[in-house]
Amino acid sequence: MAIINQATRELQVKIVYYGPAKCGKTTNLEQVHANVQNVQEKGKLVSLATSSDRTLFFDFLPIEAMAIKGFKTKFQLYTVPGQVIYNTTRQLVLRGVDGIVFAADSQWDKMQENVESFQNLEENLKLNLADIPYVIQYNKRDLPGAAPVDYLEYLLNNRDVQVPSFEACASKCEGVFETLNMITRLLLHKFINESQRKAA
Repeated sequence: MAIINQATRELQVKIVYYGPAKCGKTTNLEQVHANVQNVQEKGKLVSLATSSDRTLFFDFLPIEAMAIKGFKTKFQLYTVPGQVIYNTTRQLVLRGVDGIVFAADSQWDKMQENVESFQNLEENLKLNLADIPYVIQYNKRDLPGAAPVDYLEYLLNNRDVQVPSFEACASKCEGVFETLNMITRLLLHKFINESQRKAA
């Protein structure tokens, strides 16, 4: 749930990157953090590492963040740990989420993990996924023999209303900002509509 800070005139929006282990969630956040040029526009990249997995978090205030009713929008970006043994941590990270980026691994031998992770997202969300803005990123498109996008779409985006999806190679920062820009646009659109409805 977005947090409105009256003192700083900020709307804080939480975006969670979800997906199977080693699909590129961490790489996405590292690339965003590394490529935001203005130091004042980003918080510190905090890594909560376990023995074999990581959860990342940082504040991100885009240079061109829209003001909604005089409030500047700050995006908080999180990743969840990919391994199933950290499911409780995933549930905690999802609390109060406003938007989701589901990162899928394009390698053929990761299809089952992609599907299981997506089902796990729906179970952990405690909300209807259709009620929350989300996008899908098909990562690791640069690897030889990556599964066709049409097949990934069939597995993960085969719904009455399809969500935006992006091909990516997060390690080369390809598709990273396109994915982030779309989820932030969807969230801003949602909040503008909600504020207009409340004002009506």
